[in-house]
Amino acid sequence: MTRHRTTIHTRMLAGAGLMILLVLPVAGLLLSWNFQQSINTAFDERLGSLLNVVLASLDYDRIDGSLSPPDVPGESRFSRIFSGWYWQVEGPEQTFTSRSLWDERLSGTDRDGPATYNVDGPDNHELRVIQRAVTLPGMDSPLYVTVAAPLDSIQAEMDEFNQLLWLSLLVLALILLTGLALQLRWGLAPLRHIQSDLSRVENGDRDRLNTDLPAELTGLANAMNRVLERDQSLIQRSRQTADNLAHALKTPIAVIGTLADRLPDDQRATLKGEIQRMDAAIRHHLSRASAAGPSALGASRNLAETLQPLLQGFERLAGRRQLECRFSIPDTISVRTDPQDLQEMVGNLIDNAAKWADRRFQLVVEQDTDSILFRVIDDGPGMSADARAAVMERGVKLDESSPGSGLGLAIARELAALYDGSLHLEPSETGGTEAQLRLPGQSRTRRSGRS
Repeated sequence: MTRHRTTIHTRMLAGAGLMILLVLPVAGLLLSWNFQQSINTAFDERLGSLLNVVLASLDYDRIDGSLSPPDVPGESRFSRIFSGWYWQVEGPEQTFTSRSLWDERLSGTDRDGPATYNVDGPDNHELRVIQRAVTLPGMDSPLYVTVAAPLDSIQAEMDEFNQLLWLSLLVLALILLTGLALQLRWGLAPLRHIQSDLSRVENGDRDRLNTDLPAELTGLANAMNRVLERDQSLIQRSRQTADNLAHALKTPIAVIGTLADRLPDDQRATLKGEIQRMDAAIRHHLSRASAAGPSALGASRNLAETLQPLLQGFERLAGRRQLECRFSIPDTISVRTDPQDLQEMVGNLIDNAAKWADRRFQLVVEQDTDSILFRVIDDGPGMSADARAAVMERGVKLDESSPGSGLGLAIARELAALYDGSLHLEPSETGGTEAQLRLPGQSRTRRSGRS
């Protein structure tokens, strides 16, 4: 199952976006509530001012005890029928109303002090009402003076404010997210430079990371450079040690073999067999120890040029044995495989094909999107399925009379495994055997541990 991994940039941006989505709506709700309270207070104060105007226009005649209807100047909405703006003066004997109220009446309250409340007015419009009970000089009973205005005007103002508020918060959120994204991109740019340098090191275009970085990352780049240098040094030292050990063992084994020839036949055969087993084991383990594996510091190399010395040697060998050989390698293929490892793998396969070929053997190299396929084909007697599986094991030889240790195919298979590749034997179209060595392409080659 494939796991999708998010980047640091995406995670930080998602976290900031979540915070913005949580904070800005809460801030918007608080601002909207505060504005609602402010506008309600201002509206009540305005109704209170109109109430005072109505009160100021009341005229009571003490002589005849008559009350004149109030005249409220400067407010034309009190004159439009059912405009939503109304006043009402209710006395013990008569009631006066604004023209806008027509023949309707506003519901009152029994409280003597100022009262503010909401009621349903004409045409089922919700009204905001302020009422005060006043007693004019010379009057025995109080008058209930009421002023009302439609709540629609408050709601319209609130809707306009909320629309502007949420639009502003949305624009602010987009600006914050854009600014944060730009800041993250700028802040993470040094890490992208390190990633780019590592890719170049992996492709063999350079051997060190650039240390021209911010102070916080310079130490990291220097530490990685030291690791790369130590790793390459260990690889070179291991290969040199393996080569030195191989040269150091060759002479003593040859001397023991010479001394064995002087022994009686029964002792000589036993000792020769043990020497051959010892020589095969040494060759096998030294070949593995000297293998570089898929080093991240390997530069890209042309495949045909890398194999040219090896193929020239096999062409001479084929000429001496009167065999036909053919090598088909496109000039456009590049590899980052260690040259010695590549020659060891391909050389063992071609050597095995040349050993068993009747008249011809060939190497065909093909490349697809993810891998490079080496097909080594001979026209020899071929092998059964059981025999093909057996010869892939260490030290197994189908013909004990033939020279060699039986390690070539095993070494090639184990080297291929170091590069995440594979080696298989199949029947060939010519009746012999076809060895198929598949190695990852240049884009897939990765550094792996060595066994």
